[in-house]
Amino acid sequence: MQIHTGFGDKDLDMRLSNPLHLRSVFEDKRYSKSRIVLLHASYPFSREASYLASVYSQVFLDFGLAIPKLSVHGMISSLKELLDLAPINKVMFSTDGYAFPETYYLGAKKSREVVFSVLRDSCIDGDLSVSEAVEAAKDILARNAINFYKINISKSAVSAHNILPLNVIDDLESDISFVRIIWVDNSGQQRCRVVPKKRFNDVVTKNGVGLAFAVMGMTSFLDGPAAGSGLGAVGEARLTPDLSTKRPIPWSKKDEMVLGDLNVQPGQAWEYCPREALRRASKILKDEFDLVMNAGFENEFFLLKSLTREGIEEWIPFDSSHYCSSSAFDAASTILQEVASALHSIGIQVEQLHAEAGKGQFELVVEHSVCTKAADNLVYTHETVRAIARKHGLLATFIPKYKLDDMGSGSHVHLSLWQNGRNVFMASDGSSKYGISTLGKEFMAGVLHHLPSILPFIAPLPISYDRLQPNTWSGAYLFWGNENKEAPLRASSPPGIPNGLTSNFEIKSFDGSANPYLGLAAILAAGIDGLRKHLSLPEPVDTDPNPENLQRLPKSLSESLEALDKADFLEEFIDVKLLTTIKAIRKAEIDHYLENKEAHKQLIHRY
Repeated sequence: MQIHTGFGDKDLDMRLSNPLHLRSVFEDKRYSKSRIVLLHASYPFSREASYLASVYSQVFLDFGLAIPKLSVHGMISSLKELLDLAPINKVMFSTDGYAFPETYYLGAKKSREVVFSVLRDSCIDGDLSVSEAVEAAKDILARNAINFYKINISKSAVSAHNILPLNVIDDLESDISFVRIIWVDNSGQQRCRVVPKKRFNDVVTKNGVGLAFAVMGMTSFLDGPAAGSGLGAVGEARLTPDLSTKRPIPWSKKDEMVLGDLNVQPGQAWEYCPREALRRASKILKDEFDLVMNAGFENEFFLLKSLTREGIEEWIPFDSSHYCSSSAFDAASTILQEVASALHSIGIQVEQLHAEAGKGQFELVVEHSVCTKAADNLVYTHETVRAIARKHGLLATFIPKYKLDDMGSGSHVHLSLWQNGRNVFMASDGSSKYGISTLGKEFMAGVLHHLPSILPFIAPLPISYDRLQPNTWSGAYLFWGNENKEAPLRASSPPGIPNGLTSNFEIKSFDGSANPYLGLAAILAAGIDGLRKHLSLPEPVDTDPNPENLQRLPKSLSESLEALDKADFLEEFIDVKLLTTIKAIRKAEIDHYLENKEAHKQLIHRY
């Protein structure tokens, strides 16, 4: 039985043409074996019709009359709504050539255009492959009706008509989407290799792609290996995708992205792989102390716009408003909302956004998670912010110091220790001093003790130390404090934590040019050393720091490298070959930026 639903005759009551009124009929057992077609796409009740076809086996849909009667947008949106829930094999089209012959022609023509438009979008969104879309078109335009009405016509005629050769379908599949395999090098730069999706599925998922050894010895100023890095033109690693990290790209919906591991061969980690270094340190923490470290990042970045003066391109702040300015947020709200929505779509929750103190500077805070996942999320956050800013004609940069006379950008990281799903950094009750557990204090003491020597991992550029200055809330002296914004290590009790307890501590020295895997691995190594040696946490400084009573943190990358050279606790966690490469890169950067005073201005394009 065909039932007229939705729009059509002039005298019908639209309030009664909603197909939901038929539910009692569909649920009546007497009609459970009937075959019922809802006509006219039930427009404007196409969603309701789609729902009914998905729930009741006897309900089918026909979108004749909606095509060509509606506007182009109306035809497309109506068919999309029908296909939201309804199985494709229950959706049919009839030209509904009422009144005069031209309607047959218009229906036949427009139906093909609309079906193509809808199925093309489904391919772009990843709902269908090209070959599946071709079959869906045949079903919607012919085969479903042939089956339903038991029309005596050869199905093979439909199947053979205009069929795409298999090699053409394969080519289309390759063309329609790409997969970006992303890694972070030892200078903290995010890079990617891009392969067609078909090759990714057929070859790369198992075997990876080749990557020259030299790539992991590159510096921030030159795409070539640093002298003394131990890496050069000879040798090739395998960049192998970690499929658990594969995500659709929100700003390029036909494409996907995935994070890569560096292997000697599939399944065998290369000693220069930063992700492996973090996994190794995390495993030691788990095996020795049954602990997991969680991390959450506050991402500070500048939004810059291009300005050409006398033929020379300059990048200037997008906005000049003050800290937490509502007008600054209004100016960037379209971008920030799109960023937050994109991150949400790939499973990263934004907890807070605001304008920062620098001109054109903003901060985006994401939720905490297990440190290995937190590092992955940080990479995707950087990718998302930069891409969406670029889409709007702006440049987003996480460089630690955009202008020497303005505020710097950090990537402050909040850390906590967890055991069996419980935060054990936080004391069990208010009787513990500072609200921190013994485990928490020992771990934090290790990080504080080794902070000068791990700075090359978390503040890796010479310009990083232009940010780490007194009276800038970045931490210039070696101490910790309770909610002290001038402390490089700050004990934190955010809203919702019981009074007298501390849920995490923040490291302010971490900046956006750091490789997050290496940075968190170095922090873990320092913390584990504190746990092993039961280091004591000194008294906090809960006032403005007094330089006469406190040790100054390294004022330059050279000084922090000297501290790293004296450290002897890292080699268990970070392979000695990788340490050698990191030191060589840092030394090369010290020399380069010392000789080229203006070179740091180009870093906005790299970080």
